[in-house]
Amino acid sequence: MLSGILNVYKESGYTSNDVVAKLRGILHQKKIGHAGTLDPAATGVLPVLLGSATRLSDLVMEHEKTYRAVLLLGVTTDTQDMTGSVLSVSDAIPEENMVRETVRSFIGGYDQLPPMYSAKKVGGKKLYDLAREGKTVPRQTAPVVIHDIRIEKMDLPEVTFSVDCSKGTYIRTLCHDIGQKLGCGGAMKELTRTRAGQFFLEDALTLDQIQELAGQGRVSKKTVPVEALFSDCPRILVSSIPAEKKLLNGNPLTLKELCLAPECAGDRIRLCTGDGKFAAVYRYEPEKSRYLPWKMFLQ
Repeated sequence: MLSGILNVYKESGYTSNDVVAKLRGILHQKKIGHAGTLDPAATGVLPVLLGSATRLSDLVMEHEKTYRAVLLLGVTTDTQDMTGSVLSVSDAIPEENMVRETVRSFIGGYDQLPPMYSAKKVGGKKLYDLAREGKTVPRQTAPVVIHDIRIEKMDLPEVTFSVDCSKGTYIRTLCHDIGQKLGCGGAMKELTRTRAGQFFLEDALTLDQIQELAGQGRVSKKTVPVEALFSDCPRILVSSIPAEKKLLNGNPLTLKELCLAPECAGDRIRLCTGDGKFAAVYRYEPEKSRYLPWKMFLQ
């Protein structure tokens, strides 16, 4: 069974779960998940988690993301993108300077209202299920951070921009909010995720490419090992038999058992078995001068 992360290019028309289902057939393994849903019409980077890497979904989704979006000004829809029903149309498009200034004004933190057509749950039900029933329910705003916005092209009423943002940012809603602030309305016309953490668009593989690699037995060559995500954590080889046994059982380990001096104790460390196999990430418990298992990765 493969373990690690595949950088997949999600094509338009597929849901993120469709990609996972197709990969289960291509790779002939069930333990596969994804980190960060993309709308069916959107394209771009979708990190897919294989084997023991499925335990890292929350960690991978925490990373900053970059998107390229096309904003269409002068229109609003019920989905905040052009797949929905048009709610309003306006010809009163502001001048370029005002549009540029308004788009850039969203850099920083702001409270974003999740759209009704989203997978976010309220009262145990996904918002898009409620929306399809014709219901609109109260939602709480959530803090998001727009690290940067770069306008790449302006051909009004269309604006193409790239945005670096925090986890949980809805680019559809950002487009809607820009349109609202300009007073003419706006909706997202196109969306491509160009980066998710350390995974970039130029390295992403299509399903057809992965199918070809699978036929050649070479998918593992394109799979990022789980350990690579923790390269900033000190790597410790657990060489003594008693300590290695504790590691394999997921037991706490003391500084003495790990042959670590107190001044060398980091918050998180990578632990490997005596033969060098990556086994786990442990977190330090300073009160008891020991490490506790955080994530275990041996099959």
